[in-house]
Order: sequence, then C-alpha cells, then structure tokens
Amino acid sequence: MTLRYSYASELSNLASLVKPQALKNARVVAINQSLVAQLALPNTWTDNNDLLQMLFSQPSAYTEHAIAQKYGGHQFGFWNPDLGDGRGLLLAQWSDPQGRNWDLHLKGAGSTPYSRFADGRAVLRSTIREYLASEALHYLGIPTSRALCLITSEEPVFRERQERGAMLVRTCESHLRFGHFEYFYRSGEHDKLQQLFDYTFAQHFPHCLATPLPYQSLLNEIVDKTAQMIAYWQAYGFNHGVMNTDNMSIHGITFDYGPYAFLDDFEPNYICNHSDPQGRYSFDSQPGIGLWNLNALAQAFSPYLDFELIRTSLMRYEPQLLTRYSELMRAKCGLSTAHPDNPALINEWLALLAAEHKDYSQSFRLLSEHPVATLTQLRDQFVDRERFDRWAQAYAKRVDEQGLDEGQRLAQMCQVNPAVILRNFQAQRVITLAEQGDFSLFHEYLQALSEPYTVSAGMQKFTQTPPDSDKGMALSCSS
Repeated sequence: MTLRYSYASELSNLASLVKPQALKNARVVAINQSLVAQLALPNTWTDNNDLLQMLFSQPSAYTEHAIAQKYGGHQFGFWNPDLGDGRGLLLAQWSDPQGRNWDLHLKGAGSTPYSRFADGRAVLRSTIREYLASEALHYLGIPTSRALCLITSEEPVFRERQERGAMLVRTCESHLRFGHFEYFYRSGEHDKLQQLFDYTFAQHFPHCLATPLPYQSLLNEIVDKTAQMIAYWQAYGFNHGVMNTDNMSIHGITFDYGPYAFLDDFEPNYICNHSDPQGRYSFDSQPGIGLWNLNALAQAFSPYLDFELIRTSLMRYEPQLLTRYSELMRAKCGLSTAHPDNPALINEWLALLAAEHKDYSQSFRLLSEHPVATLTQLRDQFVDRERFDRWAQAYAKRVDEQGLDEGQRLAQMCQVNPAVILRNFQAQRVITLAEQGDFSLFHEYLQALSEPYTVSAGMQKFTQTPPDSDKGMALSCSS
C-alpha cells in the first residue's frame, strides 16, 4: 500500500494538521464496493471494522497527515476570506492502476481552525444526500466527486433539530477550489499563490507546462471543463443550489452537494435552495454564474497573464457550453445530425414542457419510447394540443429526414434519457428510514440510480414522479 501526502508535505503552510474526531458508536453502513475495486484500494476498505480502525485509531497511515485546507470564496456574490475546511479533512492521495491520483477526503471529521465556532460535524441527512447525488450523477455520466463509504453514529448533532452525526469518505482528483487561488491572490500572499500554482501544475496539469503559455493553458482547461460540466447540469435538469466559488472545482466536477435538486416539473427559474430568495443560483442562472465564477478565479491569473490573454480564455466558455449542451440535447431528442432547424425544435419542446408544467425527465423518457408514428399518444399529455401538433409535425419531418432506423434511434435516446432520476421526495423517504436505523431503502435506491437507463425488476417505484405536495422541494444549506 502506497499512500501519498503531497498537499500536506508540499503545501503545509497552506493548511493545518488536524486529527479526525471519532463519533459515538460509529458504524459503517455503506461501502462503495465498485469504486473500491476501480481504485484498487486495499482489502481493509471492504471490512467495516478495519475501516473504522483506519479512520479513528492512532496512529494510522490515513490520519497521521490529515489536513484542513485554507481557502476563501465568493458566497452569493460577496467575498468571504474566512473560509476553509471547517468539517472535512484531506487524509491522503491514492494512485489507481491507471496512474490517476485520487484524494481521500473525510467529511464530518470534527472541528478545525476553519470551523468558525461550528462543530465540524455532518449529519446523516446531508451525508446520505451527498452519497446518493454523487453516485446518481456519476452513472448519468456527469463529472462528479464520488462517495467511498458512509458512517453513521449515535452522536447527537444539533441543526434545526437534533440529528445523528455521520461521516462520508469521498474521492475526486483533488479538492482544489476556485477559492484556493482567490484567497492567496486577494490576501496578497503571492509567494503562497505561486506555491499553489506550482503544485497544481506538477500534480494535476503537468501537460500544461509543455505549452508556450502554461498559465493560459491551465485557465483554458478550467474554463472548458467548467463549461462542459454545466452543460450536463442543464441538459439533465440538475440544480446545484450553492455555486459559491469555494464550491467550484478546478477539475470541472460537481462537488460540495447541499440543497441540490433534479427538476420535477420543468421550471426554468426553479430555485432549490430556500436560502437563495433572489434566485442567484436558480436553474437557468447556472450558466451565467459559471462564467461569473470563472471571472473571479481569473483574477488570480493576472500576475501571470495580461488582460487580453485572460479575456481570450474566458471567451471560450460560452461556445464550449453551448456546443456541448447542443450535442446533449440533440441526443436526448433523437436528432443525430446537426441541422439549422434543431435549435428551434428543441426550444419549442422545452417551451411546451414549461408552459404546461410537465415533468422534465419523464417527458424526455416518454419521447424516447414513442416512434414518430405514435406521437399522438403523447398528445393527450398536453392541454394545448394544437401547439403540440405543430411541434410534433415539424419534429416528425426532421426525424424522417435523418433516415435512421426508428428502433435504433429510440434505443439511443433511451441511453441518454434516464428512467430513474434522483428525486428529493424519494431521498427524503430514504433519510426518514435511515434515521430510524433502516438503510434497506438507501441501498435499494442506490442500486436503481446505478442503472438509470433501465428499469430492473422491482425498481419501477423509483420511476414515479412526486405527488403535487412534494414537487419542487426547496432545502436549506444546513448539514
């Protein structure tokens, strides 16, 4: 077993050594066996007792170099320099058989110098939600961190009410955030900013060093990956909810899950976070906020790049996002070839869904299951049937022009339009049972989310849309 502690050893003055604080009567309730196998982690990661020993016994290779990272961030548009890992610890890095590096990060590990008088704990509710969401997005093909294991306990943690304390070990390429670079630039600690950039190049973007302008190559890559990630969010109806710059990864992956939601009815201005009454992070605002956040990050590149080079990098964002979004939406609509009529067809379909408050994911799935010859069966789903008829006629004409086998076209659509999507009302049912000590529905839902494009025996209940009373749940940031 070879663990590395590159951040702790090379950037020790940008973090604080902190030991995890054990939870009362902790027990492991989920281990992501497929991820353990993919990363080729040691067998100790498959045994509940060994896992708890690794995390809480002293000394341990997984905890002796554990650190809390320091960073800042723009929170709802306002700069906050007083941020950092307030409840999470970077334990170590691990290299998989393909040579890719993965952070092992413990969330809910207790107070750190950056906890700001909080307890540094996570609750079972939010930990389950992160586990479910990260796995759901992964199996949809959306870039994300992933959950490695879930630990519950009898530790009382107080939020709006008393809840169970919990922990999550998660993995991703690194936990470097926009806010890391912003903080050391804005604090005037340019020696530390340089250390951070040097580390980032060496550990994660060495190929950029081989280019004539390494800093611009790095910024280009962050811009491109962020744009593509948000294109996936928009195509699959995912609302992150808290796109503060300290929640944005330089690797273009979704992480720091809070009051997220997948759309139920298609509401373009949907707000999933009830702490966001102005809708800064509403569903339709996400593309614009992505660019706003990249502009905030780009300031940290100003000591290395002139204004025009930074501007050139940022100008990549919109075409990258629109190109990827267009590709994804064409695939979801079964429009395999580019054509000038495609955008109007897709936009009118979305307008129909919005006007009649149709379920976003279910509507695309129904479209995947109906040949153009039977589109009239979808007609009854809409009140404005004349509008639907006009759209269906134009859509059928465009599909016919492609000359594709209809069975093949529908099969391809079913591989990009999920039958099972993560629903907040379903997640709440999982949480309610888990808080009573029953994790059976949690595991069952995880299985369904790992096969989102098929409906296995007994999984039909997870394809259900919510009752009206449970649609569009807005949640808080508390965790």
